[in-house]
Amino acid sequence: MSMNRRSFVKYAGLGTLAAGALKPASALADFTPLRSERRLKILILGGTAFLGPAIVRHARSQGHQLTLFTRGKTNVDLFPDIEMLLGDRDGNLDALKNRDWDVVIDTCGYLPRLVTDSARLLADHVGQYIFISSISVFADFSKPGLDESSPVGVLEDESVEEITGLTYGPLKALCEQAAEREMRGRSTTIRPGLIVGPMDRTDRFTYWPVRIAKGGEVLTPESPDVVTQVIDVNDLAMFIVRCAERNITGTFNATSPAGELNMGELFESCKKVSGSDATFTYVSYAFMQEKELQEWSDIPVYVHLEGPEAGHPFINVNKAVRQGLTFRPISETIRDTLNWWATVSRERKDRPMRSGLTAEREKEALEAWHDKNG
Repeated sequence: MSMNRRSFVKYAGLGTLAAGALKPASALADFTPLRSERRLKILILGGTAFLGPAIVRHARSQGHQLTLFTRGKTNVDLFPDIEMLLGDRDGNLDALKNRDWDVVIDTCGYLPRLVTDSARLLADHVGQYIFISSISVFADFSKPGLDESSPVGVLEDESVEEITGLTYGPLKALCEQAAEREMRGRSTTIRPGLIVGPMDRTDRFTYWPVRIAKGGEVLTPESPDVVTQVIDVNDLAMFIVRCAERNITGTFNATSPAGELNMGELFESCKKVSGSDATFTYVSYAFMQEKELQEWSDIPVYVHLEGPEAGHPFINVNKAVRQGLTFRPISETIRDTLNWWATVSRERKDRPMRSGLTAEREKEALEAWHDKNG
């Protein structure tokens, strides 16, 4: 069965896509917050950058009591009315001692040693440990359909603490194991895909709405039919809080449904939401390789559907959907991203984006493409 995003939104709430059949569920158009039946005391490790603020906003809308543990270096004035404990995960957890919470949400665990330290300290003082991991934990992306039981990456030397493109995923996997080891039966692991929306500092999604809003000819990858997967930061935050409210434990992939979103829909939605006059020039994968246009850094969100990453945009999220993970239309994510971008400083806007092509490099590549193809 082939479904577009708008069709899926009508059915995805508690149902799954299986054997070509859909189980109907509650409509997802109404995102009105519902008060939790029980007010939770929630500790967030991190909480002031990107995903953290989204969790804070949704948890507050549900009436929960929040405490943030941070180093006091990022967005320190963001939530002046929320208790903020200062410290450092690497050697200074004193502010967390002898305090009790119902749930801890760990948004910033990258090294297993540090996750072990926090989980061990809190084990007798919290009921549930929610660890935010990543789909990068998987060992092999060459085939579609990866689910929560698929093998994760390993390190020959588990004492390594240098975070690189090769170690990030295996280190996250070790962090998952550390949380479960210290909080056996009381841990929840959530593995997001590419998180997108307001406050994203990587620009890996923001590049497209902002670039397309400027109009003109836009260099785009391969074909509009190439599929991709993303997760709106607010949808992810809602699912995380839901897991806390319902004491849902276990491991969950959390990104958009496999095969649901393609690059063409993403680009056309950016154009429609921004009202721009953009036109799209799809260049071949061979040309991208020739011009050394790198996936994720130069052409973000896109993954070539052959080779070692071919299964990357086909992550199975049925397990999370059954537990209430929901998805808003991509147009809403684009609109929220552009509205946020309008509020950032002129200095920030004038800096080159961390992902995507500079105007000069895009122009050069487009000229080379047209020269080659007439």
